[in-house]
Amino acid sequence: MPETPFKDLTTEKFDEVWEDRAIKFDAPVRQLEARPGEKVADSVNSVEDSKGGDGQRGALIVSTLRLSWVSHKNSKKNLSIGWNCVASLQIKKTKSKLRGPTKALVVTTRFEGSRFEFVFTSLIQHAPKLFATAINVHKAYQSTTLYRELKLRGSIVKEGKLNLLPHEEVFSQRKGVWNLSSEQGNLGSFFVTNIRLVWHAQAAENFNVSIPYMQMAEIKVRGSKFGPALVVQTTKSSGDYALGFRIDPEEILGEIMQELTSLHRIYASEPVFGVDVSVKREALEAAAEERKRIEDDVEIVGGGSEDHDAVVAAYYADAGRKSEKNIVYDPHLGLAIEELPPGVTTKSLWELTFYD
Repeated sequence: MPETPFKDLTTEKFDEVWEDRAIKFDAPVRQLEARPGEKVADSVNSVEDSKGGDGQRGALIVSTLRLSWVSHKNSKKNLSIGWNCVASLQIKKTKSKLRGPTKALVVTTRFEGSRFEFVFTSLIQHAPKLFATAINVHKAYQSTTLYRELKLRGSIVKEGKLNLLPHEEVFSQRKGVWNLSSEQGNLGSFFVTNIRLVWHAQAAENFNVSIPYMQMAEIKVRGSKFGPALVVQTTKSSGDYALGFRIDPEEILGEIMQELTSLHRIYASEPVFGVDVSVKREALEAAAEERKRIEDDVEIVGGGSEDHDAVVAAYYADAGRKSEKNIVYDPHLGLAIEELPPGVTTKSLWELTFYD
């Protein structure tokens, strides 16, 4: 690589956000605490984990990144369900051994090739309201992906202007920026905001990339065959890309590097995840009280990997299933299908359905 006259500046390490992208069972108590930028929308006590918690009562907490449940009896019995893993939420009528007819929140999810189902049953009058809040927060999360996801070739620039997100502010706009993703490079412009870095081609605005600070693992200047280039390394969850840009005139490169480094540092201390919720004072007080109760809980509970596996198995959407089923050829249908349980064939399933 050619030597670069610029000092090798890099961003400070930014812990990758996992709270919205993972499902955790019986996590360490500290991982249940809200991370910077995460806001609690609502919480309620006396909610039963009906699927895998043996009917234990606990607190259900809805935040902008996840849905959490913590047992009242032992805080080390808990769940953290990231919104990015949630496929659907439904409120259904059910019966509780403790309360009789009531309502339950059924959450279906996908994570690391497996499907999980969670059922949270209301034991008090106010829980169904919280269930509705969970559904609304999940919808808000799904509709605000540009705050959190790397986006290629989206409708984000119109007539040379950036389509701003709520709470987004443009700090600078730079022309003469070459995208080095192809052999010849493409000339375009930068938008630097408080939430992301956006580049678009000068000749075609729909040829663009939006990179949230949340998905930047590192920013640095290094040599390339085109000369000194700004390189943005993305996180593993966004593809682990190394995106290169050459900036003309070259003297501006250092300024942009400093600007991005500073904005990235500010964002890391207080991220903007884009999920706007109406936060009630009583919800904040209840969540704070629950966190205090968790911190005061010093009960020691033994358990190894076998115990953990048993806990996880209780939540699989299909009993005893730990991963997606194999795809096999079915001669009766002449198609590839998911492998059926032993002794079951598509022919027998069709006959049962037909004669019923």
